[in-house]
Amino acid sequence: MKGKADASKKGEGRLKAAGGAGKRKKAAASGKPKRPPSAFFVFMSEFRQEYQAAHPDNKSVAAVSKAAGEKWRAMSEQEKAPYVDKAGQKKQDYEKTKANFDKKESTSSKKAKIHDDGEGSDKSKSEVDDDQDGGSDEENEDDEE
Repeated sequence: MKGKADASKKGEGRLKAAGGAGKRKKAAASGKPKRPPSAFFVFMSEFRQEYQAAHPDNKSVAAVSKAAGEKWRAMSEQEKAPYVDKAGQKKQDYEKTKANFDKKESTSSKKAKIHDDGEGSDKSKSEVDDDQDGGSDEENEDDEE
């Protein structure tokens, strides 16, 4: 019996992992800016085009990635410098875009909060204050008995 229980636990882990991926897509769909690519990924986008031109029959993503990694490791810091500069520029652009996005989000969330406060509850203000003071009179009577 223990084997069956272990098998079900393994399956649950896979389901949880698959559910986590949906959360990332939701954040991207909300208009939040994507993080900027690193210097390697800037290089990779350029290298991928060159590699596809030199090897048009290749359909393997792994082969392209492996060749790019080998070339990147063989490059000197001076050869990598243009990619580092491009990545730095993309990071600055991202920081500006993110600051604008955060600013819009904070103002829109404040507006939504103000709107919700006006219509959010059916209780009158005096009922809310009574609840905070220790409950209703009926509850206090029960305590005395």
